[in-house]
Amino acid sequence: MNALEITGAAKHYKDFSLEGVSFTLPEGCILGLIGENGAGKTTLIKMILGMLEGEGQFRVLGRDIRQHGAEIRQEVGVVLDEACFPACMSAAQLNGVMRDLYTHWKEDVFFRLVKQLSLPERKPFKDFSRGMKMKLAIAAALSHEAKLLVLDEPTGGLDPIVRDEILGLFYDFTREADHSILISSHIVTDLEKLCDYVAFLHQGKMLFMDEKDALLERYGIVRCTKAECAAFAPGTVCGMRESAYGVEALCARAQLPQWITCARPSIEDVILFLAKGANVV
Repeated sequence: MNALEITGAAKHYKDFSLEGVSFTLPEGCILGLIGENGAGKTTLIKMILGMLEGEGQFRVLGRDIRQHGAEIRQEVGVVLDEACFPACMSAAQLNGVMRDLYTHWKEDVFFRLVKQLSLPERKPFKDFSRGMKMKLAIAAALSHEAKLLVLDEPTGGLDPIVRDEILGLFYDFTREADHSILISSHIVTDLEKLCDYVAFLHQGKMLFMDEKDALLERYGIVRCTKAECAAFAPGTVCGMRESAYGVEALCARAQLPQWITCARPSIEDVILFLAKGANVV
């Protein structure tokens, strides 16, 4: 079974359109969703969760979210970019509410995570920092035996040490064969550490969705002169930037001449070059 099967997702606003987005997240895997502000990541996530109407088909854990939303939400842990709990509620009080909402709520797991993440049990939510709010939302998402985590900027506002701890929790979550994660983040290095698959959403369109390792093997960074770059076969150069010292180009490795030396790109390299108008090969 696939954790997610999205076909033809589309949403139209006056000044923005999410257009024909399709992808599949295999069970047991982590998919990193990357895109600039306004690319449509949050819109897409809310449609997947049934929080926002739009075009397309959305199958979550093998079922249509429109037909089985309440049932599916019992099995999905959600962290949105703004954690929204009542301002006067403490972590201890949140536990009581969640216990009534989720059939498989695990109080012991929740308080273990609250302690692990150095969160106060009695302090009201309104007095939490942004980082503390996100950590509480993550603790709640991991405490009701979810099979899928849907995470929208979950490490925003967290320092590098805490981010690394949180990424460890997510990694541990997917050690169960039927556990999967969809995570969006602006911190591309986090996704490069964590993810099996990477999807790049740019101006409302999906430019690519691929296995991370296959994606990084497909491209190479070549440093050369502009004339040398222009001599490559058509379709070799997928993006380039010029400086006073020459040209740096993202190239399709398979089409480069054998004598050309290229460096392995990072995920950030790939998305920055492709976002500047390059074609995906």
